[in-house]
Amino acid sequence: MDASQTRLDGKTIRAVIALLIGAIAAILVSTMVTLAIPTLSKDFSVDASTIQWVTTAYLLSMAVAIPTTGWAESRWGGKRAWMGALVIFLAGSVLCACAWDAPSLIVFRVVQGFGGGLIFPLMQTLAVRVAGGAPTPQLMATVSMPMAIGPILGPVIAGIILNWLSWRWLFLVNVPIVAVGLYMSWRFIPADSRGKKRGADRLDAFGLMLLAPALVGVLLGLSKTASDGGANHPDVVIPVIAGIALFVGFAFWALRDGGSPIVDIRLLKLRSLGSASAVLFMSGATLYAAMFLLPLYFQGLQGKSVLAAGLLMIPQGVGALAIRFFAGDLSDRFGARGFTVLSFLVAALATVPFALAGAGTSDWWLGLVMFVRGLGIGAMLIPAMSVAYWDVPPSGVQHATMNTRIAQQVGASFGTAIVAVVLQRGLAGGAEQSFRAAFWWTVAISVAGIIPALVLPSRYGRGSGA
Repeated sequence: MDASQTRLDGKTIRAVIALLIGAIAAILVSTMVTLAIPTLSKDFSVDASTIQWVTTAYLLSMAVAIPTTGWAESRWGGKRAWMGALVIFLAGSVLCACAWDAPSLIVFRVVQGFGGGLIFPLMQTLAVRVAGGAPTPQLMATVSMPMAIGPILGPVIAGIILNWLSWRWLFLVNVPIVAVGLYMSWRFIPADSRGKKRGADRLDAFGLMLLAPALVGVLLGLSKTASDGGANHPDVVIPVIAGIALFVGFAFWALRDGGSPIVDIRLLKLRSLGSASAVLFMSGATLYAAMFLLPLYFQGLQGKSVLAAGLLMIPQGVGALAIRFFAGDLSDRFGARGFTVLSFLVAALATVPFALAGAGTSDWWLGLVMFVRGLGIGAMLIPAMSVAYWDVPPSGVQHATMNTRIAQQVGASFGTAIVAVVLQRGLAGGAEQSFRAAFWWTVAISVAGIIPALVLPSRYGRGSGA
C-alpha cells in the first residue's frame, strides 16, 4: 500500500504529540539565546567574543551528542533514551538559569546542548517507529513542524522575555514544557526492548572519537567566519581542515567490512536516504542563512528594537505553520521530487524582495513576503524526511535519522557561514549594499537546493525508483 494512504491511529497520534511537546523547548531555546547575547555580555561584564561561547558551546555539544543517539537507543531502548535526554536538557536549563558568571553559563549550556542533541534525532526515530516504520508525508509534516517554526518563533518569544523579564526566563520557561513532555512520554510512548542481537548496544568508541571532533571542528570553524579575519583566518581554516580530515578518517573506518560504526554512512548509498540527506543539507542552509540575516537586517539596517524585530518574524512562522495543514496532500499530489523543487523555488522567490529592499522598505510588504517565504521553508523538509526511510531496513532507522540530522546541522552552519562572510566583506561598501549581496547569496543557496531535489524519488513507497 502507498504510504501516503496510511493514516495515524489514536495511539500513534498521542505518542507523536508527546514527542512534540518534549522537543519544543529544545527547538525554541536553540534560537532564543542568540538574541540575549548583548544582554548577557552587559550583565556579566564580558566582551562579545567571550559571551559568544554561550551559543557556540551549545552548538558543539549538540553535534557531539547526535552520533551517540543510535547507541543510546540500542542500549536502553528508545523510550528510556528519550526520557533521559529530556531530563538532561531540563537539568541543563535549570543550571543555566542559576548561572552566576559567563564561564558557569557556558559550562551549563554544554549540558543543555548535549540533551538537545539527543532530543532531535530521537524524536524523529521514535516517530517513525511508533508509526510502524511508515513515515508518511502527514506524519513528517507533524514531526517537522517544531523544526520549521522553532527558529522563527524563538526570536519572537525571546524578544518578549528580554523586553519585560530577566534573561534567566529564557531557560526557566523550558521547565514546565519539559515536565509536561516527560509525563506525556511516560504515559503515551510505548516501551521498546533493548538491542535484540548480541553486541547491539556496544559503543563504537573509536568511531565516536573520529566523528565527534570532526563535527566539532567543521562547525566551530564555520561559526567563526563572521569574526574578525573572515574565512581566511586560521581560527576558521585550521578547525575546518582538521574536521574534514577526521571525517575522511571516519568514512574509511565506517566503510570497512564487518564493522558496526556508530553512524552507518553506508546507508547513504541508498537513493532514498542519500538524496534526502542532500536535500536536508540544503534546506538547513536555506533556513539558517536567512535566519542569521533577518534579525540583523531589521535591527541594524531598519533600526528596529529586539522586540520589534522578533514580531516581524511572526508572518514567516505563520506561513510555515499554515503549510503543515496542506503539505501532506500537496506532497502526495506532486510527488516528493516536484513538491520539494516547488518549495525551494518559493523560498528563493520570496527572498528576492529582501535583496532589493532598503532601510525604508514597508514593513507590510516585507511581512507579506515573509509569509510566502514561510510557506516555502515550512514545506521543503517534509518530502525529504518522508522518503528518507523508504529503502532503509528497520534496523537502520536510527542510523538514517543520525545521517539526516548531521546533514541538517552541517548545512545550517554552512549556509550561515556563507552569508556571514558576504555580509562582513561588503560592509565597506555600505550596510544596505552589504545586506543586498548577502540576501542574493541566500537566494542562490535556495536555488541550489533544487539540484539534489531532482534526485529524490518522485513517488512515495518502498523501493520507489521513479
